[in-house]
Amino acid sequence: MSDASDRLTRALSLLDRLELGAPERVQRNLDAFHPDTAKLVLGYAFADVVGRDGIDLKTREMMTVAMLAAMGTAQGQLEFHMRAAMNTGVSREDLVEIVLQVSVYAGVPACMNAVTAAKKAFQAAEKG
Repeated sequence: MSDASDRLTRALSLLDRLELGAPERVQRNLDAFHPDTAKLVLGYAFADVVGRDGIDLKTREMMTVAMLAAMGTAQGQLEFHMRAAMNTGVSREDLVEIVLQVSVYAGVPACMNAVTAAKKAFQAAEKG
């Protein structure tokens, strides 16, 4: 197996831990753009960085939610990572606190976007 194939396999395995069904959905979307995108983007993001030792996945997801919420420009990614955070054991209450903290350091508009994403993530969790 090539290094790129191994990286993609590890990345997809990690994505599956974050949300069942995500690997197929994400890879299909990226492959529709260009066949190398999943290997390059997912391999780097999930195999090389998110999958590193040193910080547990739950903490990484909390950090990711905070950063995406503060950016205020990646709504789809924020919703995904809020669902993923809950799938790693982050509580709804923790997500609420992260969103409120965003209002102080990134501003009320970013917080409002994060509230919308959280409500969608909470609804998705209720549907199971």
